[in-house]
Amino acid sequence: MAEFVRDVMTPGVVAVRPDASLVEAAQLMRAQDIGDVLVASDGQVIGVLTDRDIALRAVADGADPLTVSAEAVCTPNPVVVAPDDAVSDAVGLMRDHAVRRLPVVEDGHPVGMVSLGDLALAQDPSSALADITRADPDSWPGIHQA
Repeated sequence: MAEFVRDVMTPGVVAVRPDASLVEAAQLMRAQDIGDVLVASDGQVIGVLTDRDIALRAVADGADPLTVSAEAVCTPNPVVVAPDDAVSDAVGLMRDHAVRRLPVVEDGHPVGMVSLGDLALAQDPSSALADITRADPDSWPGIHQA
């Protein structure tokens, strides 16, 4: 069983500038097949923007995703973990803060992400959540993925 976050995290990060439009962020999420991006400035995490944030905090209110910035909609000052933190600490933070993803930060710089699915795969590979995490994503009819 994995002991440290570095053992279960997805290395590397996908980030946008704070002034990136929601369309830019959503296109990046689609291209990378991910549900979130970090919002970063000068190599520092200032927020996390999820597909859900875009839908509920912008589109549902009628905001124009071409003109609204990632910073305006993201969750600012996200809870983060370090690569050397215990997996159990990440689980506790997710539970306490009701989040499904945590940026992994080392020396102030993002180095990866750890998701609920990553933890499920590591802690119980035969669980339903682990099976879902391993599955190939569905693609929408008529949408051409890069």
